[in-house]
Amino acid sequence: MRIDAAILGASGYGGGELLRWLSGHPAVASLRGTSRHAGRAFGDVHPNLSGLVPGVLEEAIDWSSFASSEQPVVFSALPHGELAGLLPGLERAWDRASIADRVLLLDLSTDFRGVEHRPRFVYGQPEWNREALAGARRVACAGCFATALELALLPLRGLDVGFLAATGATGSSGSGATPVEGTHHPLRAQDFRAYKPLAHQHLAEVRAAMAELGIQGDLAFVPQSAPMVRGIFMSLQFRLPPGLTGEGLAARTADAFRDAPFVRIVTGSPRVGAVAGSAFCDVATASDGRNGAVLTAIDNLGKGMASQAVQCMNLALGLPEGAGLRVPGCYPG
Repeated sequence: MRIDAAILGASGYGGGELLRWLSGHPAVASLRGTSRHAGRAFGDVHPNLSGLVPGVLEEAIDWSSFASSEQPVVFSALPHGELAGLLPGLERAWDRASIADRVLLLDLSTDFRGVEHRPRFVYGQPEWNREALAGARRVACAGCFATALELALLPLRGLDVGFLAATGATGSSGSGATPVEGTHHPLRAQDFRAYKPLAHQHLAEVRAAMAELGIQGDLAFVPQSAPMVRGIFMSLQFRLPPGLTGEGLAARTADAFRDAPFVRIVTGSPRVGAVAGSAFCDVATASDGRNGAVLTAIDNLGKGMASQAVQCMNLALGLPEGAGLRVPGCYPG
């Protein structure tokens, strides 16, 4: 299969990560990107790509140039709220270019993650929605916190666990490339704080996932800003339901991820430094006999964003799930 890929919003952190992952994908034959920085080379905006990923950012894509493409794929890394307004016009342009029935669209924003957009948009979280992604043409990729938390919840499928408490610490890159008070490095490097406690926007998609997984329980989530650039560390804590031991929790976790090529079960604690720059999620469990915990670590720009979108693309197109993605992260992170 020959893929011609276009990235809307290719100058942000998510767009840069998509360029990095797609440039090494064996099925991607061409790679283009739009940005307000039109005319600048990919490597000028993303210096890690300099000399490695050729291309120039464009103001807009001429979709007629995709008319002969075997498989056009569009990734949207636009700010939240933008794709929803642009999509009707994009779909008309794809229709005029005679590619509408072939385009695979993967959105990295919040615009189409809600249950009201299904089944038109398949929710892009491969570890528990793999079957639905096969053959999909519209994918709403899961959020970064949602991914880390849903992967922690997956071993609890079908259980009534009462109250669940989750805390998740994230790096500054999750807030985008434009510095604001909460992400500007001098204000964050020596600080640690909570933000949007019990009210983060990813809670809605996580609660929808819980319903689909048959997990009964009241979830409270407190996100935190950590003094790091990349990564999310998630801790999910709960009272073990009757009949479930710590050993049983570990066994359920192993079973949940038996066929998940980008989830690694580790002993002790997962480490953000071991997954930074990679497409992997590391998972561990803990128990004191009465309480249980599932711990996860991901790269918020990788498994929480760009590499997960590529993983969804692979599944949607029937490609090997790990195509272009089985690359170790950098250690130390």
